[in-house]
Amino acid sequence: MGVAIRTAGEGDRELVVRLLDEAFRDDPVSRWVLPGDEYLRTTHPRLMGAFTDIVLAAGRIDITADGSACALWLSVPADDHDDAEGDGPALVREAVGPDNQRAELIGRLTAEVHPSGRAHEYLWMIAVAPGRQGEGLGTALIASVLDRCDREGLPAYLEASNLRSRKLYERLGFEFTGQAVNLPDGPQMWPMWREPQAADRG
Repeated sequence: MGVAIRTAGEGDRELVVRLLDEAFRDDPVSRWVLPGDEYLRTTHPRLMGAFTDIVLAAGRIDITADGSACALWLSVPADDHDDAEGDGPALVREAVGPDNQRAELIGRLTAEVHPSGRAHEYLWMIAVAPGRQGEGLGTALIASVLDRCDREGLPAYLEASNLRSRKLYERLGFEFTGQAVNLPDGPQMWPMWREPQAADRG
């Protein structure tokens, strides 16, 4: 697609947080974690900042050269996926506020269904600036890692937080694992797994 991609560093933190904040503020899961418009507006950047810090420390953030899209990845070892996420759920709750149990609960619930036993690449989040969506930037970010996964024989994993993104991931070869994450009194998330593919995806 001709999209230039680089690895983000600490100096890109605020850009990544802004991209995530803009892209996920109206996401059903974000609205469940941070109910109420004012609470969402004031707290959502802190939530996205916590995610960014975790992945900057333990994973890798790919970003388009023009700063319009980013993808947060964790390389999960074969022995225990908890090693990759570590104390993430507790750190997220601490960043948002100790009274927000949902901020930690969502991490615990997704960890419970996260496949273990095989090393894989975990796409934690992907964000495209609202004015640039529909240009294929997200697909380009994901495809660059999936191409490497195919070469190295690695699976990939993610959780889709809405039906629109689920359909995109299905086009890229991901399949629903069959065990959804049902947030209490909230939306559903769809864990999705992709086996490495030898043939070109077309």
